[in-house]
Amino acid sequence: PIDERVINAMVNCYRNYYGNSDSRTHEFGDNARKQIEEARKSISDLIGCNKDEVFFTSGATESNNIALLGLKEYGIQSGKTQIITSSIEHKAVIEAAHHLEKEGFSVDYVAPDEKGVVSYEKILSMVSDKTLVVSLMHVNNETGTIQPVLELGKALKEKGVLFHIDATQSCGKMVEEIRNLDYDMMTIGAHKMYGPQGIGALILKKKRYKLPPIKPIMFGGPQEHGIRPGTLPTSLIVGFGESAKIAMDEYKEDAVLNRQIKSKLLNMLDESNLEYAINGDLNNSIPNTLNISILGVVSEALMISTKQYCGISNGSACNSKSYSLSYVLEAMGLPKERLISAIRISWGKGSNIDDVMKDFGSLIENAEKLVK
Repeated sequence: PIDERVINAMVNCYRNYYGNSDSRTHEFGDNARKQIEEARKSISDLIGCNKDEVFFTSGATESNNIALLGLKEYGIQSGKTQIITSSIEHKAVIEAAHHLEKEGFSVDYVAPDEKGVVSYEKILSMVSDKTLVVSLMHVNNETGTIQPVLELGKALKEKGVLFHIDATQSCGKMVEEIRNLDYDMMTIGAHKMYGPQGIGALILKKKRYKLPPIKPIMFGGPQEHGIRPGTLPTSLIVGFGESAKIAMDEYKEDAVLNRQIKSKLLNMLDESNLEYAINGDLNNSIPNTLNISILGVVSEALMISTKQYCGISNGSACNSKSYSLSYVLEAMGLPKERLISAIRISWGKGSNIDDVMKDFGSLIENAEKLVK
């Protein structure tokens, strides 16, 4: 849910800063531009990058598309036509890579191990003088498993290979970790950190004062230095900036709450009559996500029987309109019994422990009735 403080900041902006930030002939535009630049500074402070390295987009999906598709021209001109990514990336990365394959690029999709971790050594073994970019998510959106982007970034920096990180799930949560990463491009989105939907950013790190060789994939104006044209949505950006400020102040206490909830949920599972398995690396994951298979229970039946009091899924929310097995868990090589019974549960800021335990208790009761 969007943070109430973010809503208040956005409402104030809608009421008082409604000018077009690109208009240079009146104060309405100047005032809107100041609001945008203040928000840009808040986001750069959270990430640990320079303010002029933050480029606003409509969200993480667009940022991922720009990061990959925007390199097409450079790749063709330089002869670097190999892309390396993983088979568990968000569809925004995978489908962009598929598109580039149709354009003549070769793409290597590295599978994870059974805990959902992608080997950075395996990725490095595939790097060649033809490698254009490596793209790897920081945290998997289905399992919560943390990927070895720290080690990979350092190695790719030495090799001079472009590195893109999808940090949508970790931004605002893993603050110190993100600040210590080496990368050229990073994707972030506001609504995963209690900001508004419809706004995100692509971080483009400068080297020797130059940005990565990204070209725009849309056309229509000079906004965001030509990287992303279109009138900037001032209020959405202000909301994004406010959510970044809040994350800076509260991410540590949020993590404590999330760990407490995760521990209690696992204890409840252990005390139940259910046989279950953790999908992912429990010791190497963010504290607000849990992916479990309740053996003998079809996840679709459990989701339907519990939808009145909790919102769970069997994979990414982007793919949950139609029931299908998770491509992430399939890539991990899990047996079909685990796949058909897998559910993804998440919680976060503002979650009341007692309410979570009550609803999770009801979920367990429903699961026990559904066991074959």
